[in-house]
Parts: sequence; C-alpha cells; structure tokens
Amino acid sequence: MTTLRSLSLLRNDPEVAQKLLRDAECGDVDAQYEAGLIYAEGRGVEQNEALSYFWLTLAREQGDEDAGLLRMIIAVNMSDEDYACARLLLEKYKSAAFHVDGNTPIQ
Repeated sequence: MTTLRSLSLLRNDPEVAQKLLRDAECGDVDAQYEAGLIYAEGRGVEQNEALSYFWLTLAREQGDEDAGLLRMIIAVNMSDEDYACARLLLEKYKSAAFHVDGNTPIQ
C-alpha cells in the first residue's frame, strides 16, 4: 500500500507511479485514490483527466468519500471525449479487460 508520504516521490518518478498503478489495478482503494490524484496533477505520469476520473470512480465505489469529492472537481473541466474515455475504461476494467500499460490502460 502506498502512503501519503510516498506521494511526494511521484512528481518525478515514473517507476514509483507505475508501481502505484499496479496496486490500484489490483483493487487497493488507497492506490486508486492516489492514481486519480497523480493523473489529475501529472505526478510521474502525463496529466490525464479521463484516467483521473476513472481511478477516482473506482475508489469512490469502494467508499472513499474524498475520491468522490476530487472526482467532482475533475469532472468540471472534462470534455465529452474525456468523459466517454473514462466510461469506456470503467467498462473495460469491470469486464476484466483492463491492464496498466505505460500511461494508457487500454488501446
């Protein structure tokens, strides 16, 4: 499990970000929230609102209220295309057709 203390390392460390994403993919709610945060801010990954929304949705579905709040903030600036991409990611994840692959989970 990733700790908030280690988040400061993500700003310039893509390897640490990838480990966090693997933990998030395995269902770790804290890692899912943190994945949403790193994609929202571009910490160790390219900034991506659709991926941020995706990870925050998964964390919220597991009861993380902070993820729900951050997700609402992210959603305000999302384009229709970003929202559609996030929805597709959620469908793929829930159908077990999801895999972290660099910065883009699905092709």
